[in-house]
Amino acid sequence: MTTLGAAGAGYARYTYRPRLSSAAPAALTAEWDRCRWVWNACVAASRAAHTAKEPCGPAMLDKMLTGWRAEHAWLSAGASVPQQQIIRDYGKARAKALKDIADRLPMRRRAGMPRFKKKDRAAPTLNYTRRGFLLKEGRLHLAGGIAVTVVWSRNLPAEPSSVRVHRDPVGHWYASFVVPARVEELPATGRAIGVDWGVREIATTTSDAHDLPHPQYGRTAAAKLARYQKMMARRRPPKGGPASTGYRTAARQAAKLHRKVARQRADTARKWAKKVVRDHDVLAVEDFTPKFLARSTMARKAADGAIGATKNALIEMARKHGRIVHLINPAHTTMDCAGCGARTKHALPLSERTYTCTACGAVFPRDKNSARVMLLRAGLDPAGVEGVRPDGPPARQAA
Repeated sequence: MTTLGAAGAGYARYTYRPRLSSAAPAALTAEWDRCRWVWNACVAASRAAHTAKEPCGPAMLDKMLTGWRAEHAWLSAGASVPQQQIIRDYGKARAKALKDIADRLPMRRRAGMPRFKKKDRAAPTLNYTRRGFLLKEGRLHLAGGIAVTVVWSRNLPAEPSSVRVHRDPVGHWYASFVVPARVEELPATGRAIGVDWGVREIATTTSDAHDLPHPQYGRTAAAKLARYQKMMARRRPPKGGPASTGYRTAARQAAKLHRKVARQRADTARKWAKKVVRDHDVLAVEDFTPKFLARSTMARKAADGAIGATKNALIEMARKHGRIVHLINPAHTTMDCAGCGARTKHALPLSERTYTCTACGAVFPRDKNSARVMLLRAGLDPAGVEGVRPDGPPARQAA
């Protein structure tokens, strides 16, 4: 069991939509083209060093960047900060790939070695540290003489330490600031809640009022998305050839639909998380990793539910408001009885939705029983828990 509190708040991202002048998109794209060239040069240098059995780390690549900027006038015309940051990103990606190889992880779990970024596929992303940007009179001034007007939909709670300017598949630019996270304490309620993740319902809790049903946003948009994808398939350009106007239009419509579904899922997750955190002081949450569902018959519905994103939204909301979160190991949570603590001898099939304890005879809905088990494993007092009877046996250990 892992316990998370407000002390581990760390940093938070605040994302805004900037208003770009007629010249700003071209300037940002040109800056990204330079950074993409630096990334590809790092990939080539790293592969050459590997062939020659020589070391090639971020420090050596930084020295190479100095030579590249002195050699190419068009490269030195851009800001050095985003170019240095993309070298840092390359170093992290390469270090992660080497670590996975050293740890002998299976191929499906390894992070592959960094590859070349293609112009028509890589999304523009520019990272600036504190010395690479300035906020002045509501405008964001970036290194290299690029200034954009930001739509401040909400105030920044603190001075940002970095900013990431990126473009989404629809073509819209965003500015994402990193600031120290602040804890906004909520009034104490004296209540605790257990959360179990699932597919039929995204979250089943010990409180019926806080269950999260599956909204099925992806299923609702599936017919329209299929139409756009068929349009793209009919207009697919030949390999290496330029895309037609019809293909680009269909791709943009598909990207807009994907973005809409993603925002619907995120909005639902945040609103539900805020409701749970506002009404409870302590949360016992199943530490569930839904990756295995991608290889099952429930893959589509599980992906549409966005269980991982909902779990992260709940944890981040709890950190923001100073609540305590207990992450519970999900092993055997569907086999243990929340009434007496006994464990069944065989795992229940997914088709069995009712849990019947052979030791005490208690009968619970399967997911509700698992949510109660989360509370028991967290060591919470059932007297302060919604939906859990306080008159249970004193010893709650697995039989």
